[in-house]
Amino acid sequence: MKFFTYTSAFAIAAAGVLAAGAANAQSREQIRIVGSSTVFPYSQAASEEYAAQTGSPAPIVESTGTGGGMQIFCEGVGPQTADMTGASRAMTASEWDLCKSNGVTDITEALIGSDGLSLAHSVDADGMNLTKAQIFQALASEVEVDGEIVANPYTRWNEIDSSLPDMEIVVLGPPPTSGTRDAFVELVMHEGCNEFETIAALEDADEDRWEEVCSRMRQDGPFVEAGENDNLIVQRLQQDTNALGIFGYSFLYENQDTLKAVSVEGVDPTFDTIADGSYSVSRPLFFYVKNAHRGVIPGLQEFVELYVSEDVMGSGGLLSERGMVPLPEARREQTRENVVNGAAFTRYDG
Repeated sequence: MKFFTYTSAFAIAAAGVLAAGAANAQSREQIRIVGSSTVFPYSQAASEEYAAQTGSPAPIVESTGTGGGMQIFCEGVGPQTADMTGASRAMTASEWDLCKSNGVTDITEALIGSDGLSLAHSVDADGMNLTKAQIFQALASEVEVDGEIVANPYTRWNEIDSSLPDMEIVVLGPPPTSGTRDAFVELVMHEGCNEFETIAALEDADEDRWEEVCSRMRQDGPFVEAGENDNLIVQRLQQDTNALGIFGYSFLYENQDTLKAVSVEGVDPTFDTIADGSYSVSRPLFFYVKNAHRGVIPGLQEFVELYVSEDVMGSGGLLSERGMVPLPEARREQTRENVVNGAAFTRYDG
């Protein structure tokens, strides 16, 4: 596989930055990647491909969740800190402020593809088709009943709608530190809550109260926070035909023999429906890299170039084989150019 060559001037400058923060920048031989559980399998695949192509040690990839990964990534510059973080949403302004406050001032953002947020259950379960309003009613801490906002009374799906199964509501999902949780709240809960007149009216009348009602997941049992390890959710669904799980499409794609999708608004998550936008619960995927670590942490420049190469990130590439939906060609080329050249992240700098 062909790698792009970075300039010696860039490498020397990066080495100078790292040397200021650490006496022995090459004390670490493996690249360290943290971040999103959704991006984890893609980074892991790129890591394995890098080791196979180069014979170098495979980068260490940790699933910490998007929010947790940003906290780790922004701790500082030097071999004791992470080189990259994966994210199932864009870096926030507050996270960028944290990075800058710790001297992480030169990073590059890479938009690598898109992913559908899947609701899924066992292949042995009866099929389900849910609206966003019904999902909100099942999972929100407070819901609207007869024009009043009350503590969620629903414990079975057929209590929400008689056409739904007479089955206990059990949904396993990610914790608040997860980008998957953030995206699910924005794309499903917020849209679902606005289907109810009294709640929708709050958006103009009392936006803070609207945010609370539409964002807060219930904590009385039906919604189960299952941690950052999506594989544990998959295992639970394989064992319990009544349970539903929330995770990225790649995990559904990798477990099609034992899991199937719950339709949302009549559409199943598939490679094609996510790509054409007809499946409305989808989000972009990213990684972020510290430019000060390039040319200093062995292999980092080569690895990020491999990650955004057409063989890995492109249509029909390694990551699409694992369920990621590739960017359009022009967007892939822009990402590749940004990553190879270390384009500076400045979104929140005015």
